[in-house]
Amino acid sequence: MNIRRKLKSHAEVHTGALNDILFILLLFFLIVSTLANPNVVKVDTPRGKNDTKVKQTIVVSIDKNRQMYLMQKPISADSLEIELQRMMANKADTPVIALNVDSAAFYGDFFKALNAGKRLKAKVVANINAN
Repeated sequence: MNIRRKLKSHAEVHTGALNDILFILLLFFLIVSTLANPNVVKVDTPRGKNDTKVKQTIVVSIDKNRQMYLMQKPISADSLEIELQRMMANKADTPVIALNVDSAAFYGDFFKALNAGKRLKAKVVANINAN
């Protein structure tokens, strides 16, 4: 009589390909879900015929050394509002002040120039270069 038990073979499921298929399906559904947004209301927006860029009439620049320039002329931060008021007296329409500020500049100087333009009721825009 044979007392030994026979070695039974175990059934295995190879899941290597299953992982690939699931990953591809996951990517597919992520991409499709971002494209199909049911809450979007389609609106026909108006198109402009002319160029709508604002003319830069007055340029204030601030470098990283906290030096202010008004149209390439160095000025102090204390006299900025007086100089802006003098330049704006010649403008017939609403003046535009463009702020060119170095990314390493002091934020206080930027806000001082911004508030000076707002107090003088001018349009203030900031030049931003995204890196």
